[in-house]
Amino acid sequence: MASKVYFTNLNTGHGANLLTKFEKLITQAGMDDIGFDNKFIAVKVHFGEPGNMSYLRPNYAKVLCDHIKALKGRPFLTDCNTLYPGSRKNALEHIDTAYTNGYNPFATGCHVIIGDGLKGTDETLVKINGKNVKEAKIGHAIMDADVVISLNHFKGHVALGIGGAIKNIGMGCGSRAGKMEMHSAGKPHVVTSKCKGCFTCMNGCAQNAISAVNKKAFIDLGKCVGCGRCIGMCQFDAIEAANDETLQILSEKIAEYAFAVLNGRPNFHISFVMDISPYCDCHNFNDIPIVNDIGIFASFDPVALDKACADAVNAGEQVDGSILAKNKKSTDNITSVNPRTDWKICLKYAEEIGLGSMEYELIKLDK
Repeated sequence: MASKVYFTNLNTGHGANLLTKFEKLITQAGMDDIGFDNKFIAVKVHFGEPGNMSYLRPNYAKVLCDHIKALKGRPFLTDCNTLYPGSRKNALEHIDTAYTNGYNPFATGCHVIIGDGLKGTDETLVKINGKNVKEAKIGHAIMDADVVISLNHFKGHVALGIGGAIKNIGMGCGSRAGKMEMHSAGKPHVVTSKCKGCFTCMNGCAQNAISAVNKKAFIDLGKCVGCGRCIGMCQFDAIEAANDETLQILSEKIAEYAFAVLNGRPNFHISFVMDISPYCDCHNFNDIPIVNDIGIFASFDPVALDKACADAVNAGEQVDGSILAKNKKSTDNITSVNPRTDWKICLKYAEEIGLGSMEYELIKLDK
């Protein structure tokens, strides 16, 4: 059976600005039917990397959170720390970035909680027994929530092809160790030139796999189980993941992590298909959009939602001077932008494991 995906365009006028249209969309899409009374609501959003200007404006988060609070829900904005060194690798830097980009209680009326804690090691182990992942490592605060709502900016991605609802939930809700598991087939290693010899990692390794060699940390891969917690513990970025997973398995692992987050809990998903950058908002830069702005989509089904957004981008009008205009090879705009990717892999596998359906009915709310 086809899942329902609701859509509103970006045309506005007196009495119908984008914020009012957004609230009308989530209401008519049935989000209120979840029942928010006295429940904790994790609103998963990407706060943006400094230097990247295509992330979602916090105004939309305020509308969503105010709407939930009016229904007596208790929302909080959340994301988990990044695996790579940047401005969001620990909770203090992450919150600074969120506040700088407007995701603060004064602008949104909602608190920010970093899902996997101070160093990215605060996680819940969720057994799923998937093909690739047996036990997902999810940010503890996110797993503590009663409801999960994904608020995401739909864009391109150098590994998956698209960054939509499934990527926002799957990769975004993984702890730092979880992100390592998704990206890597192997185990972490020490970059000795960066190691300061503090041995915090050694003291925190449950497998006793880390020792001191020439005043530097050394990981015994025979003892290491690849949990990745040492990556979160090192504050000098001296321990790195292998980043050697195939793109197909990476896509499947992200779907499995999304399943771990959403399975058994009410969830709802919203995608803004505007400022459609060819790259993820994790980069500290963004290029001009590949196609013109399209609209806002919402659904209870993250698979159908991502498929509808991808179809809309592939049918979109390319922007002159964009990477798409320079590299277009076929009617598939997404693959033309990132040729080594196949955006359908993640969606097909997500459908296979019961995360949703690639068949959808698009319900347009505008006349």
